[in-house]
Amino acid sequence: MSRKALLRRELLAARRLLTSRDVTDAAELLASAAAALPELADARTVAAYVSVGREPGTHALLDGLRARGVRVLLPVLMADNDLDWAVYEGREHLLPAGRGLLEPHGAPLGPGAVLDADVVLLPGLAVDRRGMRLGRGGGSYDRVLARLAAAGADPALVVLLYDDEVVTRVPEEPHDHPVHAVITPTAVRRFLPREV
Repeated sequence: MSRKALLRRELLAARRLLTSRDVTDAAELLASAAAALPELADARTVAAYVSVGREPGTHALLDGLRARGVRVLLPVLMADNDLDWAVYEGREHLLPAGRGLLEPHGAPLGPGAVLDADVVLLPGLAVDRRGMRLGRGGGSYDRVLARLAAAGADPALVVLLYDDEVVTRVPEEPHDHPVHAVITPTAVRRFLPREV
């Protein structure tokens, strides 16, 4: 088993120990911290995701962004594991999808819709002190990050995590991209210099 796979297994096991209350409390703190992040406060379009299970919660954050008039794009998983995007129109418009995910029911906008985002909120399992992100291993967001880089797009890349998921080092591969910031329930950490 690779180092990435071992670390994923360990982090997912730790998440399974979280109670529903732990997840709810963390989600409220994450939404509050994210709302204060200048990149999100000034964003017109945010590409995000709907948290499921024990992932750091995004529901309150999505609703808060939408209430402020931000155009929120959510991923729609395609058969080849790439991501299409559709506009978030509220929780009542989310539909169950494959792999236990929730997706917007609106018309797909195409994989390139993410290029319009001022901020991309990325799911992850860990981020290290250099800003390298460890995802779940499906490669969907690696494709998104490659698409952004190829187009010369430069949105703020932000990951939402629990405090203990900011680690010393995650294994990386040549296709991995660093993120600009991580938000945890107790802190915001920045990694790459960026104008705010």
